Amino acid sequence: MKTYSHTQKGTAIVGAMLLFGVVLLILGFCVAKPLFITAAFLLIVGWLFHSMTVEIGEGTLSWYFGSGLINKRVALSEIVSAVPVKNRSSWGIHWSPRLGWLYNVSGFDAVLVTLRSGSKFTLGTDEPTVLVQAILGHIK
Repeated sequence: MKTYSHTQKGTAIVGAMLLFGVVLLILGFCVAKPLFITAAFLLIVGWLFHSMTVEIGEGTLSWYFGSGLINKRVALSEIVSAVPVKNRSSWGIHWSPRLGWLYNVSGFDAVLVTLRSGSKFTLGTDEPTVLVQAILGHIK
């Protein structure tokens, strides 16, 4: 049973990828056929990262992008802390020395999660306080 579930739309990334993808498709028809490959890549990225869903249930914190092709999960028993933070970069999946692995589709609000092992990761969200409360409610 899920006790928390929230999906954040990645409207900026979808808009940007769609705009650039369409422009490159048009240029591909008019100027250079290799632009089709770049356009296809941008459209796929837009599809993969159109949203991010974070869920808590059945002893796990899980998150996935779009349709779920890219997903992760961690046992709630491994989490020692969760705090709201601001990230400096906004889209996708990437490493930050300050925040660990960052998973985000939009905006700069996020939740920094620290595990028993000392490793950390950050989940972008448009409701950081609610997510922190949901996580802390399961680990204490």
